Amino acid sequence: MALSGRTAVVTGAAMGIGRAITEMLLQNGAKVALLDVNESAGQSLKAVLDQQHGAQNTLFLHCSVESEQQTKAAFQKTVETFGGIDIVCNNAGILNEAEWEKCVNINLVAVIRVTYMALEHMNKLTGGRGGVIVNIASMAGLGPLPGCPVYTATKHGVVGFTRTMAASSTASGYGIRFNVVCPVAVQTDFFSNISDKMGQFSHRADDIVKRMEKTMINVSEVTQGVLELLTDETKNGEALMVRRVGRSCVTFPTFS
Repeated sequence: MALSGRTAVVTGAAMGIGRAITEMLLQNGAKVALLDVNESAGQSLKAVLDQQHGAQNTLFLHCSVESEQQTKAAFQKTVETFGGIDIVCNNAGILNEAEWEKCVNINLVAVIRVTYMALEHMNKLTGGRGGVIVNIASMAGLGPLPGCPVYTATKHGVVGFTRTMAASSTASGYGIRFNVVCPVAVQTDFFSNISDKMGQFSHRADDIVKRMEKTMINVSEVTQGVLELLTDETKNGEALMVRRVGRSCVTFPTFS
């Protein structure tokens, strides 16, 4: 799918991977609704993007993905502004074993909420244009990250949810592809002050940091993976690993 002229919604869009995805989409000709709970960072990014790509191509919406009301309003505003939605990137996420329920709510429950809300606007069976939904998980969605059981569980959930939605879309004719990106640690502020986020596993913080430093990649490597999953129309239900050695899709067993 060519991105030029498409409309995308990106959650957690103001910083880190979300910002990089937003910039990649704009560089490829898409219009982007930036959803983020950090209003100051979102407004600052919007001002920068307006200078580079024109104010008519972006929309910043203050939105907590934990709020159904705010999320619903953000999608409605996007449709009113751009005329529809073709792409959704569920990027918002946290690592916080100390506040594990919040970690589950943002990393998994919100991905489900946003996806189901996106279906209301994108599903071809209900008048939508179809499109692509790409979720951002982690290598922790494919194997355990020691010391981070809840984070690992949420990312496994995102992988499973994404792949099942892909199969459901194909079987039902939604016209929407679903894929998930599973990067190793990425050079952002995501792992800053990690010991404060580890709760009962804080004694593992130094070990986790050492593991991350050995494998860390930059955000451009993640956005290239996202771009591949957006544009390659043969990709549906893929879990794309992104590592220093390159990108590869994971093969899973399926129900017969």
